[in-house]
Amino acid sequence: MLILSFLTSFVVVFLFTPSLIKIAKLKNLNDDPGDDRKLHKRKTPTIGGINIFAGTIFAFALWLPANKLLDVESMGTAISDFKYVIATVIVLFFVGVKDDIIGTAPIKKLLAHIGVAMVLVLMANIRLKGLHGIFGVYEMPEWASIFISIFTIIVIVNAFNLIDGVDGLAAGIGFIASTAFGLWFFFAGNLTMSALAFSLAGALIAFLFYNFSPARIFMGDSGSLTIGLIISVLAIKLIEFDKNSIETILVHVSKPVFVIAVLIFPLFDTLRIFIFRTVKGVSPFAADRNHIHHRLLDLGLNQRKTVILLYSINIALIAISILLYKVNPSIAFLVVGFIALVAFQIPFLIKIKDKEPGK
Repeated sequence: MLILSFLTSFVVVFLFTPSLIKIAKLKNLNDDPGDDRKLHKRKTPTIGGINIFAGTIFAFALWLPANKLLDVESMGTAISDFKYVIATVIVLFFVGVKDDIIGTAPIKKLLAHIGVAMVLVLMANIRLKGLHGIFGVYEMPEWASIFISIFTIIVIVNAFNLIDGVDGLAAGIGFIASTAFGLWFFFAGNLTMSALAFSLAGALIAFLFYNFSPARIFMGDSGSLTIGLIISVLAIKLIEFDKNSIETILVHVSKPVFVIAVLIFPLFDTLRIFIFRTVKGVSPFAADRNHIHHRLLDLGLNQRKTVILLYSINIALIAISILLYKVNPSIAFLVVGFIALVAFQIPFLIKIKDKEPGK
């Protein structure tokens, strides 16, 4: 079933993306190279998120494990989760489509993010209830739980939107995250969440065939918002998963530390860029070239080398979070955070060579 979820979304995206590229070019739904922030040199379609959305939702709905493999209670939970996930993903997907085609004011997008986050937290009860031992915190008051959960969803959604600045970066990091979550849920015995994760993973790896540098199509906001919302649901569900039902080594791995390691790059880059913009006195939503991937490009790496390096760091930190399964959660959190801080700050400590005159 999980293999079928992966293959179904892969086939949908892989087969239909060439047609989407043709349609986008015929209707002039392209991103024109026009300012210093943009790395592409030719008009490129921006509506690739349509196929990511369609492939993921189609595969998950088709192979949703609400059958004899589940008891009545689990089946009800699976259908309830699917109902709220599909409803909120549809909203953000269309917000993204509008932005890709005619543009949307940042404040309007933020209001949409807040709205879907409130639906997931208040109606679906998909929320963080504690830190599971990090810094000695196990449970939070309900008001804190609601606030932090809404904030977490908004941050993750925006994080994937912000890292979509280099060919293959958001899709690749999304694939790594969804695969890591999918495997975790599989070994933990939750086939519903695993199917959702692998449906997204299949769509993203297929999309990378067309989005890896030099990209033939971009995912746009319709894609990055879809990825961010699904990943945020998977992340919260994983953190709050009942450890008593786990019989593998995963029972010893700190769930919050694992999730943070999986999402470390988009979260770290978002936090850094928001602090940087705030200190500079500009809007946190203002576009610039101060992301980690921009710095790596300025140091001389091409787009392929940049994304492969960031993929590698992300995977290494996930592995480290698992290897620290015997370590106190607070210490594991600090270790992962410190390694990430060092790895992602090194590019900013390296001096960029001045270009030779005439170049």
